[in-house]
Amino acid sequence: MTFGGVPGLVEVREAHGETTLVVDPARLVEASLHVRDELGFAMLVDIAAADYLGWGQGGVAGHIGTPAGRSINHPGSQGLQVLPSPKPKRFAMNYHLLALRPGAPRLRLQVWLDDGEAVPSVTGVWATADWHEREAWDMMGIPVEGHPNLQRLLMDEDWEGHPLRKDYPLGGEPVRFSSAE
Repeated sequence: MTFGGVPGLVEVREAHGETTLVVDPARLVEASLHVRDELGFAMLVDIAAADYLGWGQGGVAGHIGTPAGRSINHPGSQGLQVLPSPKPKRFAMNYHLLALRPGAPRLRLQVWLDDGEAVPSVTGVWATADWHEREAWDMMGIPVEGHPNLQRLLMDEDWEGHPLRKDYPLGGEPVRFSSAE
């Protein structure tokens, strides 16, 4: 399948059995209409927002998985074997699509956004985008321009902030130890 005619196409990537089309956020609706009407990707399965704040800036250590599994009792301190590639902007919005025909590939439209940068709503292309876009706004604070009802979905209406952002304060209750008294 060729994707050269997709409006606003920036990059095509193949990985993990899925094709990713990175598109210009300003042309997202045009690209969405094209992949739906011309390429047959009629079903929006999910919209997943990701925050890449601090991506690739520090060493990461943790549990290294092997074919036999991993041991949480023996964490590795070797960190990443290869530093991750830099990301173009802080946030990614990923639109996971399916074509309703046997053997059709999986497709992901992806746009990159800076903090406060809005993405246009695709509710006019796929009605299921309604709640997915509201979740991206509620949890990550990504503004969705033209959404018919952009308000909190999971958090209370008076909640401050967006809890899945990497810069969201963790908060919590201070712990008092008996020796501190």
